Amino acid sequence: MKLDQIKSLLDMIKETDVTEINVEEEDFKIKITRGCQRVEPADTFRYIQTNAVQGEQHEQVEEIKPNQEEVVAPMVGIFYRSPSPDAEHFVEKGDIVNPGDTLCIIEAMKLMNEIEVETRGKILEVLAENGQPVEYGEPLFIIEPLK
Repeated sequence: MKLDQIKSLLDMIKETDVTEINVEEEDFKIKITRGCQRVEPADTFRYIQTNAVQGEQHEQVEEIKPNQEEVVAPMVGIFYRSPSPDAEHFVEKGDIVNPGDTLCIIEAMKLMNEIEVETRGKILEVLAENGQPVEYGEPLFIIEPLK
């Protein structure tokens, strides 16, 4: 690719809304990116603030007793207590659940992942907030296993 071709690509970027061009030829590659100010999404602050609040809430919960189990987030994502905004929650505090019952959904990369309970038990606490981000390993529920 010749210098005048590169200049014409630069001019094209200046005159349009295009922010990036990639050109590949047999022995030549060029990537032109228009300089733009990186803006963090509005959710970033809320995400950090929410995690701090959730962390405080979790610290206020009494230590897990030997007859209790935590169900933790298997991935990073957005926690949902129901399959849709107008539907009932999958589980509530005090509910008895059986293996395979859906506890919640975690949305990760536009995929809705149903989180199922592995043991029969009673929901003692719901620790995560509906519609809020959760981290991998973050406690979501406290369950008392039942026989």
